[in-house]
Amino acid sequence: MSMDGVELQILWSNLIGIVSEQARALQRIAFSPIVREAGDLANGLFDEQARMVAQAVTGTPGHINSLAAAARNLLENCDRDSLKPGDVLITNDPWMSAGHFFDITVLSPIFRGERIIGYAGSTIHHADIGGYGIGSGARDIHEEGLWIPTMRLYEAGKPNETLFQIIRRNVRTPDALMGDLGAQVSSGIIASDRLNALCDRYGLDDIAELSEEIIDRSEKATRDAIRKLPGGTYHGASTFDVPGGQTITLKTAVTVDAEAGEIVVDFDGSSPPSSMGINVVPAYTHAYATFAVRSSLNPDLPNNAGSLAPIRLKLPEECVVNAKYPSPVNARHVVGMYVPFPILKALAQVIPDSVVAEGSGAVWTVQIQGKDKEGRPFTSSMFNYSGGMGARASKPGISAVCYPTGVSAVPVEVLEATYPIAFTCKELEHGSGGAGRQPGGDGQRIGYRMRTGRSWLLNTIPSRLKSGPEGLLGGCDGKPGVFQINGESVEDTRKREMQPDDEVFMITPGGGGYGPA
Repeated sequence: MSMDGVELQILWSNLIGIVSEQARALQRIAFSPIVREAGDLANGLFDEQARMVAQAVTGTPGHINSLAAAARNLLENCDRDSLKPGDVLITNDPWMSAGHFFDITVLSPIFRGERIIGYAGSTIHHADIGGYGIGSGARDIHEEGLWIPTMRLYEAGKPNETLFQIIRRNVRTPDALMGDLGAQVSSGIIASDRLNALCDRYGLDDIAELSEEIIDRSEKATRDAIRKLPGGTYHGASTFDVPGGQTITLKTAVTVDAEAGEIVVDFDGSSPPSSMGINVVPAYTHAYATFAVRSSLNPDLPNNAGSLAPIRLKLPEECVVNAKYPSPVNARHVVGMYVPFPILKALAQVIPDSVVAEGSGAVWTVQIQGKDKEGRPFTSSMFNYSGGMGARASKPGISAVCYPTGVSAVPVEVLEATYPIAFTCKELEHGSGGAGRQPGGDGQRIGYRMRTGRSWLLNTIPSRLKSGPEGLLGGCDGKPGVFQINGESVEDTRKREMQPDDEVFMITPGGGGYGPA
């Protein structure tokens, strides 16, 4: 290696500082509570080859690891040589970015003089993108909202007014969406300024040598961690129910090539594509699969192009986690957030102390739409509720935590101040985690109704209403969830019209236990 270790650590700390400031700025400026309060976002810094070098500590695996692929995809679909200072690229193409229209990726080239030395990227969940909404009820992707191909959002610092008008006319909350896009662009400007300041401070013309060193070391360390595992193929499976009562099974064969230092995750045998909007594009499947492997093997290593390179996927052509056009995908997280569990079950056969039992899985998302008592229209961004995390080898599972996504819950006080919603309860559901040597985390109970004299629309996506998360290595299963409207259990939770006095009540699942009780 050509760089001194101390010098490398100093420069690496500077890069992390840049990308973390980029994320903090985005959160401070953002309009939507799901971004500002919950942190449903990703920020990354890329070298001139569009390889992710560093990511912010704030963000979800589904966004961060998808963003790593999105930067390359964006640049492959535009003329790089035509990029100018002040240009900003944009797309929400599910197959190029994070898997559904709500997640918009923005990429800004960073110039040093006349030359591009890197890119600043961000992906965030937007409040609304038109179409059906966050639920799973659309029948094909064209019912799900506005599709933005690779375009310039800004050209030489000037807004693309035609694109701005198209976006504003196709969404229900144009001010929130344009405000959040502005936050993404501003965060890219901050990253550009800070990266140029780093180059000035340390006398660098670019970050090519630095990024090569970081990515090479990260890949070598990941391969070394894989080489410590016994070679072979290990199997895992996870079964869960989704909205409408459909049952999904994800199967994985995790092959460890100890000699090459590579892991291949094969999803052969998993459920076929769904007619509902829960299908998962390959980039999102890859994001959560690599998260499962990385968090079990070497979670302290930087997450970048190097550490992701030794982990590959094999996806069957007809599979719910290999969505093909024009499959509906708006609720892709309902299946995508379960991707880590069969992988962790397979890895439990070789590194049992480093994995967790099944948790509640996908967050329960809620979107509300209607008019308040004064007749003013409102459409909420997605807000989430989580169940219990699965137990760990030496610690209980954490209660009411969004694992594996890591997104926070928007505080009740913020939601009640932003929308005409009133919460009737929000508390832990004690005893819902599975028993075990280490017990699973508890779910939570949430009740709410709307402060309106008019009918309103509810779009929500609970899962695991029939059977709870499985315990691991002899641990007991967690309890399944409950979804009720006015005290009656409801299985079909696709978008529905609600009456002014209707009350929603939910209990999220508990996590599975670890080891015999």
